[in-house]
Amino acid sequence: MIIEHDCVVLTQDVPEEGVMAGDVGTVVHIHGDHAGYEVEFMTLTGHTLAVVSLLPGQVRPIARRDVAHVRELVTA
Repeated sequence: MIIEHDCVVLTQDVPEEGVMAGDVGTVVHIHGDHAGYEVEFMTLTGHTLAVVSLLPGQVRPIARRDVAHVRELVTA
């Protein structure tokens, strides 16, 4: 079960927020009985990219065999 302050993996792109499937964020709030999550996505230097409201199907817990990967942020 996902709890506040857990790191989670985004499972689908949310292009309007600048985040992509595979990005890792931190749960900062849980809505209701896990009806949704507020997830903060940050750069590796600690700058907040976005705080996004997500449904349970849009995130998953980090798995034991997950490997971190870096992508460069593209800004318009």
